Amino acid sequence: MNVKIKLSDCLRPLMLGALFLGTAAAHAAVQPLDKVVAIVDNDVIMQSQLDQRVKEVQQTIAKRGGGVPPTSVLDQQVLERLIVENLQLQIGDRSGIRITDEELNQAVGTIAQRNNMSIDQFRAALAHDGLSYEDARDQIRREMIISRVRQRRVAERVQVSEQEVKNFLASDLGKMQLSEELHLANILIPTPDSANAEQLNAAAAKTQAVYDRLKQGADFAQMAIAQSGSDNALEGGDMGWRKAAQLPPPFDRELSTMEIGGITQPARTPGGFIILKLLEKRGGETQVRDEVHVRHILIKPSEIRSEAETKALAQKLYERITSGEDFSTLAKSYSEDPGSALNGGDLNWIDPKALVPEFQAVMADTPQGVLSKPFKTQYGWHVLEVLGRRATDSTAQAREQQALTVLRNRKYDEELQTWLRQIRDEAYVENKLPGADQTGTDQAAQ
Repeated sequence: MNVKIKLSDCLRPLMLGALFLGTAAAHAAVQPLDKVVAIVDNDVIMQSQLDQRVKEVQQTIAKRGGGVPPTSVLDQQVLERLIVENLQLQIGDRSGIRITDEELNQAVGTIAQRNNMSIDQFRAALAHDGLSYEDARDQIRREMIISRVRQRRVAERVQVSEQEVKNFLASDLGKMQLSEELHLANILIPTPDSANAEQLNAAAAKTQAVYDRLKQGADFAQMAIAQSGSDNALEGGDMGWRKAAQLPPPFDRELSTMEIGGITQPARTPGGFIILKLLEKRGGETQVRDEVHVRHILIKPSEIRSEAETKALAQKLYERITSGEDFSTLAKSYSEDPGSALNGGDLNWIDPKALVPEFQAVMADTPQGVLSKPFKTQYGWHVLEVLGRRATDSTAQAREQQALTVLRNRKYDEELQTWLRQIRDEAYVENKLPGADQTGTDQAAQ
């Protein structure tokens, strides 16, 4: 039983980072002592944390059926991920961000539900994969804190104006890119903010070597895990679904015409040199919404009118309308729906999904121009008449929302990578792994 656990749409794969040392004397005699592998501002990362996270990454890679890179390669990648996570958690702690037990329980329940499991089944699945339920809860809490930190520090600074949306929709690129979504993976070979020519040439050469190996058949996900400096490296470089307009040129146009499985040639971006792989495509369909023009009369039970009397009044109104009296006039006199009574009970054109199920069902079964028999919903007793049905093309409205989402995501992605690099550069970080490059470790102290 293999469960891929993710946290809402920050629902990233769980790679548990806390492994508590046994305290029993028998274990102490045979287990090596834990040690610090990195100092991160006011906190430390222990060897046990690193070992546990590396183990989780190795298991995830193995379950995908690929070869697992050497531990020496994973150690540095995983430690860098832990360092950046630790910095964000420290920011969350200083900012007073707390996750209540109620919120955590709700998040755990959501994860279990999305995996079609009960909480007990979720526990069993974790145990089957060798994971502790308590450690899983702790990692979920960490992910929730990091998500809220990013929301405060990054997402709230991203603003998209109406004019930007209009300009994007009017552009050739906007018209083209809103027609489909792309599932992408990336490999990023980063460069320093003020890289010199030697550093740029070295990064370009490394990127070209990676590209050449990919063209020779190397697995993209494994190469991303071993070589990429992107925040998603340990997920095989998976970027999720993106609009091509979110990507820097020349990828925006190149990917739209690329076959699934294709990779782009290396290109320079502000963060370094990048290679993208197209995993899937979807979307581009016209969005049509069914709407119904309906009017109704609502009669509610009250302290002075029983349920039976309410039903009888609705039946009496039904009979009066079928005998020829004007629906609109009776609605203005009797209907107790304040939103439509003054309009003769007219709800205008409405999406059936916006109505309660009982109303939807009767409306669907009632032919146009025919009065329904009295029926009950949670609001009271109704009679309704369907005045018309139509299919509305809501593509334009949907495209505006898509454009807003694309522009916000593009700005967020750029801002997030800049912010993560900034907090990493400004932090005091001492990497104690053998062979670690200590250059620029303590930017704040220099």
